[in-house]
Amino acid sequence: MTNLQGTDAVPDGGTDPDASGETDTNADTDDQRAAEADGNDAAAEDVDDASEEPAEEAEYAVLLDVMPRGLPEDERPEYQKSPVAYALGEEEFRLFELTLTEDADVSVSDRVQLTPREESAAVDRYREVDYADLTRNAETEIEYAVADIVDTHEQRFVDFYNEAGPITLRLHQLNLLPGIGKKLRNNILDERKRKPFESFEELEERVSGLHSPKDDLVERIVEEIEEEDLKYRRFVAED
Repeated sequence: MTNLQGTDAVPDGGTDPDASGETDTNADTDDQRAAEADGNDAAAEDVDDASEEPAEEAEYAVLLDVMPRGLPEDERPEYQKSPVAYALGEEEFRLFELTLTEDADVSVSDRVQLTPREESAAVDRYREVDYADLTRNAETEIEYAVADIVDTHEQRFVDFYNEAGPITLRLHQLNLLPGIGKKLRNNILDERKRKPFESFEELEERVSGLHSPKDDLVERIVEEIEEEDLKYRRFVAED
Protein backbone atom coordinates (compact mmCIF):
# COMPACT_ATOMS: atom_id res chain seq x y z
CA MET A 1 0.00 0.00 0.00
CA THR A 2 1.32 3.46 -0.88
CA ASN A 3 2.34 5.56 2.13
CA LEU A 4 0.40 8.81 1.98
CA GLN A 5 1.86 10.39 5.07
CA GLY A 6 3.58 13.82 4.52
CA THR A 7 7.36 14.32 4.71
CA ASP A 8 9.49 17.11 6.11
CA ALA A 9 11.38 17.72 2.86
CA VAL A 10 9.93 20.21 0.37
CA PRO A 11 10.84 19.83 -3.35
CA ASP A 12 12.98 22.56 -4.92
CA GLY A 13 10.78 25.39 -6.01
CA GLY A 14 7.83 23.94 -4.14
CA THR A 15 5.93 25.19 -1.16
CA ASP A 16 5.23 23.78 2.27
CA PRO A 17 1.73 22.29 2.18
CA ASP A 18 1.02 23.58 5.65
CA ALA A 19 2.10 27.06 4.72
CA SER A 20 -0.01 27.08 1.55
CA GLY A 21 -3.17 25.99 3.34
CA GLU A 22 -3.27 22.53 1.71
CA THR A 23 -5.20 19.84 3.67
CA ASP A 24 -3.04 17.55 5.88
CA THR A 25 -3.29 13.95 4.58
CA ASN A 26 -2.52 12.29 7.94
CA ALA A 27 -6.18 12.18 8.97
CA ASP A 28 -7.26 10.72 5.63
CA THR A 29 -4.56 8.04 5.87
CA ASP A 30 -5.66 7.06 9.36
CA ASP A 31 -9.25 6.74 8.17
CA GLN A 32 -8.19 4.50 5.29
CA ARG A 33 -6.13 2.29 7.59
CA ALA A 34 -9.04 1.96 9.97
CA ALA A 35 -11.38 1.01 7.12
CA GLU A 36 -8.90 -1.58 5.85
CA ALA A 37 -8.53 -3.01 9.36
CA ASP A 38 -12.31 -3.32 9.70
CA GLY A 39 -12.46 -5.08 6.34
CA ASN A 40 -9.70 -7.50 7.32
CA ASP A 41 -11.48 -8.28 10.60
CA ALA A 42 -14.75 -8.96 8.77
CA ALA A 43 -12.97 -11.22 6.30
CA ALA A 44 -11.33 -13.13 9.14
CA GLU A 45 -14.72 -13.63 10.80
CA ASP A 46 -16.11 -14.98 7.50
CA VAL A 47 -13.23 -17.46 7.27
CA ASP A 48 -13.80 -18.56 10.89
CA ASP A 49 -17.52 -19.06 10.25
CA ALA A 50 -16.86 -21.05 7.09
CA SER A 51 -14.32 -23.30 8.85
CA GLU A 52 -16.68 -24.19 11.71
CA GLU A 53 -18.04 -27.73 11.41
CA PRO A 54 -21.81 -28.15 11.60
CA ALA A 55 -23.05 -29.11 15.05
CA GLU A 56 -23.68 -32.82 15.57
CA GLU A 57 -27.37 -33.57 15.80
CA ALA A 58 -28.63 -35.13 19.01
CA GLU A 59 -29.57 -38.80 18.76
CA TYR A 60 -31.83 -40.49 21.30
CA ALA A 61 -32.82 -44.05 22.12
CA VAL A 62 -35.44 -45.76 24.28
CA LEU A 63 -34.18 -48.35 26.77
CA LEU A 64 -35.39 -51.93 26.25
CA ASP A 65 -33.51 -53.68 29.06
CA VAL A 66 -31.15 -52.52 31.79
CA MET A 67 -28.58 -54.82 33.46
CA PRO A 68 -26.86 -52.99 36.34
CA ARG A 69 -24.46 -55.91 36.87
CA GLY A 70 -23.45 -56.25 33.23
CA LEU A 71 -24.20 -58.93 30.67
CA PRO A 72 -25.13 -62.35 32.07
CA GLU A 73 -22.62 -64.10 29.80
CA ASP A 74 -19.78 -61.84 30.99
CA GLU A 75 -17.80 -64.11 33.33
CA ARG A 76 -15.53 -61.43 34.74
CA PRO A 77 -15.75 -60.57 38.44
CA GLU A 78 -18.68 -58.26 39.14
CA TYR A 79 -16.44 -55.39 40.23
CA GLN A 80 -14.86 -55.39 36.75
CA LYS A 81 -18.15 -55.17 34.86
CA SER A 82 -20.05 -52.03 33.88
CA PRO A 83 -23.83 -51.66 33.76
CA VAL A 84 -25.22 -52.46 30.32
CA ALA A 85 -28.50 -51.73 28.51
CA TYR A 86 -30.17 -52.48 25.20
CA ALA A 87 -31.92 -49.63 23.43
CA LEU A 88 -33.88 -48.73 20.30
CA GLY A 89 -32.81 -45.65 18.34
CA GLU A 90 -35.52 -43.10 17.63
CA GLU A 91 -34.38 -41.94 14.22
CA GLU A 92 -33.85 -45.16 12.26
CA PHE A 93 -34.95 -47.82 14.78
CA ARG A 94 -31.44 -49.26 15.08
CA LEU A 95 -30.71 -51.56 18.01
CA PHE A 96 -27.87 -50.66 20.38
CA GLU A 97 -25.95 -52.17 23.26
CA LEU A 98 -25.03 -49.39 25.68
CA THR A 99 -22.34 -49.36 28.30
CA LEU A 100 -23.73 -47.09 30.98
CA THR A 101 -21.87 -44.83 33.34
CA GLU A 102 -21.48 -46.14 36.88
CA ASP A 103 -23.82 -43.49 38.28
CA ALA A 104 -26.49 -43.80 35.57
CA ASP A 105 -29.95 -43.75 37.13
CA VAL A 106 -32.09 -45.18 34.33
CA SER A 107 -34.71 -47.86 33.81
CA VAL A 108 -36.62 -49.60 31.02
CA SER A 109 -38.58 -47.23 28.74
CA ASP A 110 -36.41 -44.23 29.66
CA ARG A 111 -35.23 -41.99 26.85
CA VAL A 112 -31.44 -41.48 26.80
CA GLN A 113 -29.19 -39.31 24.66
CA LEU A 114 -26.51 -41.04 22.58
CA THR A 115 -24.95 -38.10 20.74
CA PRO A 116 -23.24 -35.69 21.00
CA ARG A 117 -21.17 -37.90 23.30
CA GLU A 118 -20.13 -35.05 25.59
CA GLU A 119 -23.79 -34.37 26.36
CA SER A 120 -24.70 -38.01 27.05
CA ALA A 121 -24.78 -38.19 30.84
CA ALA A 122 -25.89 -41.83 31.20
CA VAL A 123 -24.07 -43.51 28.28
CA ASP A 124 -20.34 -44.15 28.31
CA ARG A 125 -20.21 -45.86 24.89
CA TYR A 126 -22.45 -47.87 22.58
CA ARG A 127 -22.43 -50.19 19.59
CA GLU A 128 -25.03 -51.37 17.11
CA VAL A 129 -26.31 -54.94 17.50
CA ASP A 130 -28.69 -57.32 15.74
CA TYR A 131 -32.10 -58.42 16.92
CA ALA A 132 -30.67 -61.87 17.74
CA ASP A 133 -28.29 -60.26 20.26
CA LEU A 134 -31.09 -58.91 22.46
CA THR A 135 -32.18 -60.40 25.75
CA ARG A 136 -35.68 -61.83 26.01
CA ASN A 137 -36.71 -58.86 28.13
CA ALA A 138 -35.50 -56.46 25.44
CA GLU A 139 -37.42 -58.34 22.76
CA THR A 140 -40.69 -58.04 24.67
CA GLU A 141 -40.21 -54.29 25.11
CA ILE A 142 -39.74 -53.45 21.42
CA GLU A 143 -43.42 -52.93 20.61
CA TYR A 144 -43.89 -50.60 23.59
CA ALA A 145 -40.74 -48.65 22.69
CA VAL A 146 -41.86 -48.24 19.06
CA ALA A 147 -45.27 -46.99 20.23
CA ASP A 148 -43.56 -44.46 22.52
CA ILE A 149 -41.37 -43.20 19.68
CA VAL A 150 -44.35 -42.87 17.33
CA ASP A 151 -46.22 -40.92 20.03
CA THR A 152 -43.25 -38.64 20.66
CA HIS A 153 -42.80 -37.88 16.96
CA GLU A 154 -46.42 -38.10 15.83
CA GLN A 155 -46.19 -35.56 13.00
CA ARG A 156 -43.18 -37.36 11.51
CA PHE A 157 -45.21 -40.57 11.21
CA VAL A 158 -48.43 -38.86 10.18
CA ASP A 159 -46.39 -37.42 7.33
CA PHE A 160 -45.78 -40.96 6.12
CA TYR A 161 -49.47 -41.02 5.18
CA ASN A 162 -49.03 -37.60 3.55
CA GLU A 163 -45.89 -38.42 1.57
CA ALA A 164 -45.79 -42.19 0.90
CA GLY A 165 -45.28 -42.98 -2.77
CA PRO A 166 -45.22 -45.98 -5.12
CA ILE A 167 -42.57 -48.68 -4.81
CA THR A 168 -43.37 -50.36 -8.12
CA LEU A 169 -46.13 -50.01 -10.69
CA ARG A 170 -48.20 -52.48 -8.66
CA LEU A 171 -47.08 -51.76 -5.08
CA HIS A 172 -47.38 -48.60 -3.00
CA GLN A 173 -45.64 -47.83 0.30
CA LEU A 174 -49.04 -47.57 1.97
CA ASN A 175 -49.64 -51.22 1.08
CA LEU A 176 -46.75 -52.20 3.37
CA LEU A 177 -48.98 -51.43 6.34
CA PRO A 178 -51.11 -54.33 7.61
CA GLY A 179 -54.74 -54.15 6.55
CA ILE A 180 -54.26 -51.54 3.83
CA GLY A 181 -55.30 -52.91 0.45
CA LYS A 182 -55.98 -51.18 -2.83
CA LYS A 183 -59.33 -49.64 -1.84
CA LEU A 184 -58.16 -48.20 1.48
CA ARG A 185 -54.93 -46.99 -0.10
CA ASN A 186 -56.90 -45.08 -2.73
CA ASN A 187 -59.12 -43.56 -0.04
CA ILE A 188 -56.01 -42.24 1.72
CA LEU A 189 -54.52 -40.88 -1.51
CA ASP A 190 -57.75 -39.15 -2.50
CA GLU A 191 -58.22 -37.58 0.91
CA ARG A 192 -54.67 -36.29 1.26
CA LYS A 193 -55.02 -34.47 -2.09
CA ARG A 194 -57.67 -32.29 -0.48
CA LYS A 195 -55.60 -31.46 2.60
CA PRO A 196 -52.56 -32.98 4.36
CA PHE A 197 -53.27 -34.97 7.51
CA GLU A 198 -52.16 -33.38 10.78
CA SER A 199 -52.78 -36.16 13.34
CA PHE A 200 -53.69 -39.81 13.67
CA GLU A 201 -57.07 -38.76 14.99
CA GLU A 202 -57.70 -36.73 11.85
CA LEU A 203 -56.68 -39.69 9.70
CA GLU A 204 -59.31 -41.87 11.37
CA GLU A 205 -61.97 -39.20 10.97
CA ARG A 206 -61.33 -38.42 7.31
CA VAL A 207 -60.46 -41.82 5.84
CA SER A 208 -63.31 -44.29 5.79
CA GLY A 209 -62.16 -47.75 6.86
CA LEU A 210 -58.89 -46.61 8.48
CA HIS A 211 -59.47 -47.40 12.16
CA SER A 212 -55.98 -47.58 13.68
CA PRO A 213 -53.37 -45.67 11.63
CA LYS A 214 -50.93 -45.50 14.54
CA ASP A 215 -51.21 -49.20 15.44
CA ASP A 216 -50.75 -50.16 11.78
CA LEU A 217 -47.50 -48.19 11.67
CA VAL A 218 -46.25 -49.68 14.93
CA GLU A 219 -46.96 -53.21 13.72
CA ARG A 220 -45.06 -52.62 10.47
CA ILE A 221 -42.06 -51.06 12.23
CA VAL A 222 -41.84 -53.95 14.71
CA GLU A 223 -41.95 -56.38 11.79
CA GLU A 224 -39.07 -54.57 10.07
CA ILE A 225 -37.02 -54.72 13.29
CA GLU A 226 -37.61 -58.40 13.93
CA GLU A 227 -37.58 -59.87 10.41
CA GLU A 228 -34.30 -59.94 8.50
CA ASP A 229 -35.62 -61.24 5.19
CA LEU A 230 -38.22 -58.58 4.38
CA LYS A 231 -38.00 -57.43 0.78
CA TYR A 232 -38.95 -53.81 1.53
CA ARG A 233 -38.01 -51.64 4.49
CA ARG A 234 -39.53 -48.21 4.89
CA PHE A 235 -38.89 -47.30 8.53
CA VAL A 236 -35.91 -49.33 9.78
CA ALA A 237 -32.42 -48.57 8.48
CA GLU A 238 -30.73 -51.14 6.29
CA ASP A 239 -27.61 -52.83 7.69
